[in-house]
Amino acid sequence: MTGQATRQEAAQRALAGLPPSAAVWCSGLHKRYRRRTAVDGVSFTVERGEVMGLLGPNGAGKTSVIKMLLGLVRPDAGEVLLLGRPARDPYARARVGYLPELFRYQPWLTAAEVLALHVRLAGVAVPAGERQEGLAAVGLGDRAGDRVGGFSKGMQQRLGLAVALVARPELVILDEPTSALDPLGRADVRDLLLSLKARGVAVLLNSHLIGEVERVCDRVVILDKGRVAAAGTLPELLGQRELRLRLDRVGPEARARLAAAGRLTRGGDAYTVTLPAELDDAAVPDLVADLVGLGVRVHAVEPGRISLEERLLDILRTGPSEERS
Repeated sequence: MTGQATRQEAAQRALAGLPPSAAVWCSGLHKRYRRRTAVDGVSFTVERGEVMGLLGPNGAGKTSVIKMLLGLVRPDAGEVLLLGRPARDPYARARVGYLPELFRYQPWLTAAEVLALHVRLAGVAVPAGERQEGLAAVGLGDRAGDRVGGFSKGMQQRLGLAVALVARPELVILDEPTSALDPLGRADVRDLLLSLKARGVAVLLNSHLIGEVERVCDRVVILDKGRVAAAGTLPELLGQRELRLRLDRVGPEARARLAAAGRLTRGGDAYTVTLPAELDDAAVPDLVADLVGLGVRVHAVEPGRISLEERLLDILRTGPSEERS
């Protein structure tokens, strides 16, 4: 064995011991269309096995960012790595599944033929049985032989998901994947995203359906006017929780106990305690037990948290603060 071969093997062993690179890494992305700045200094990371939501109003730059990640639009400035490789690298793009917001398949092809075509375009070998399983996973198992021209918009969206997943991608980018689906279809997509996460597949999800994002995403990036207005995990973004109680026979000691738990507001027999985000799980049961011990009659206890929609609207109305940036 030559010295060069030995060094190459040693380098390969060293690389094998490193953790996998992020699925998406982008830094300082900028894009202008004539006089309009669409994307202005966007940076974020999507880790392996993570589901990250991309949120923001229409015109915030979400689709432009996705197109730059995929090499469909050239950024004016900034860098992108997909699965540890430059976005322009064909090997990196071959391991990415993509469902665009607007797409159209040849109406004369059957669903099975659409998948077979995209497998050939991807240059991978996917057996017919596995392609059939992919159609079944999106609820089209019994429509494989039907022509796409007869599909409803929701069925075409299901087919688009199957196409995005058929080549066994390591990263999946979905641009409004549930916009045409009914509640059952949205639940199916939610289960599908969670199964991808369990297999270590990274997902970047752009959606206006904030409730779906809140259910499946580990982290969220909020864009506004082409910039990152806020980013973080849901607990980080949503912050403090609320505890709403209906009580009577609340004496001075009980009021002091409620106030000690967090900021207290009252309206009649309704008490609201704003709890810190890092509160221990046992704090609420302990509070209720203490109130009962102080002679308070507890009629209702309702834990709650500010919704992602409320937080998003607050960020968009007030703009990013130093704390969020």
